[in-house]
Amino acid sequence: MTWSERTVVRDGVRISCRDWGGAEPPVVLLHGLAGHAGEWDAIARRLSPRHRVVAIDQRGHGASERRPHDRSRAAYVADVVAVLDRLDLRRPVLIGQSLGGHTAMLTAAAHPDLVRGLVLVEAGPGRASPEVPAEIGGWLDSWPVPFPSREVAVEFLGGGPVGEGWAAGLEERDGAWWPRFDREVMVDSLAENVRRSFWNEWADVTCPTLAVLGQSGIIAPEECDSMLRQRPATVSMSVPGTGHDLHLERPAVLHEALERFLRDLAAGARLG
Repeated sequence: MTWSERTVVRDGVRISCRDWGGAEPPVVLLHGLAGHAGEWDAIARRLSPRHRVVAIDQRGHGASERRPHDRSRAAYVADVVAVLDRLDLRRPVLIGQSLGGHTAMLTAAAHPDLVRGLVLVEAGPGRASPEVPAEIGGWLDSWPVPFPSREVAVEFLGGGPVGEGWAAGLEERDGAWWPRFDREVMVDSLAENVRRSFWNEWADVTCPTLAVLGQSGIIAPEECDSMLRQRPATVSMSVPGTGHDLHLERPAVLHEALERFLRDLAAGARLG
């Protein structure tokens, strides 16, 4: 199965989506910071025979508006809500990795009537992190842009399936390969995460939730423990030997976990 591009415009900002089609119930996929919707292709192919699957290029990323004026967390959430409305995605399961998981969590918290389930992949409520702008900015500044070839980009961005997944988000111009995002937009998109944590929003999530962690250390074990204490019905699992991009490293393992979660959701709905 292949995808078709769908575009949603909200407040003048273009949001691009990969619509894989498929039957209800719907699943919406959200990538992380500096990522792109195509990171989810391997998962989307596996899910689409049983689900309506849509992967979103979040604002500032991929084929969506590159330099949106509003880079707030609320703007990211409002974009998801607009996509659900315009593409008629009724009570989807939101699945997000890293910043995409954070967006999914905030959407579920603010709009419980719109979301059937939530999956956080290497994502959580976090903590105030004033060091993040320098860390993210330094990481992006280390990219040897433009990359002279796709092969060089794959190797620099981690090699193997991780490097391939990241490099798939680049665009070719004048014989070189460039990111499809602007550095300052990426840093600005984390401005609220620098100032505060989002534990109140985590407490406001009411839908069934699955938390999937690798061994990156980005989501500390104590953060996961606190998440489970605050919402003990949350299902959690760890994928050994994986890092922050576990959706690229072990898509088959993640897909199996997602299908189990989705089957349990469907069974619960039938029993209810």
